[in-house]
Amino acid sequence: MIRRVGVPPRKDISYRLRPGAYAILPLQNRFLLTAQLAPKLDIQLPGGGIDPGESPLQALHREVLEEIGWRIARPRRLGAFRRFVFMPEYELWAEKLCHVYAAYPVSQIAEPVEPDHETLVLNRNDALSMLGNDGDRLFLRHFNG
Repeated sequence: MIRRVGVPPRKDISYRLRPGAYAILPLQNRFLLTAQLAPKLDIQLPGGGIDPGESPLQALHREVLEEIGWRIARPRRLGAFRRFVFMPEYELWAEKLCHVYAAYPVSQIAEPVEPDHETLVLNRNDALSMLGNDGDRLFLRHFNG
């Protein structure tokens, strides 16, 4: 069973399954994160949706590059969580199935290309207090790499 975090699903809403891949990226005793600036500020683990025909690892590499401009190496799966949310950018109620990986940041090769995203580098305590969802916090809190 995959752990649910956040609010329980509402019975009056039909949710669309949205699988995604996200990364904990340690960098010299700090962590690379992304700040989604619109429609409201949301600090997140870098990552995002898995496109049709794409593997979770392909999506992870693509999304990290799009959101923070970094190449990563040696991803390893830590687990998964699910949460039920409204995604205003898609006008969609989603059951987000979030696969979480740890990976090593190799190099920044570009600026973020994802609209309204900015790269952050935070220590663990600041990251834990600023991350926008319980699942990201859960995995970062238990990360020992």
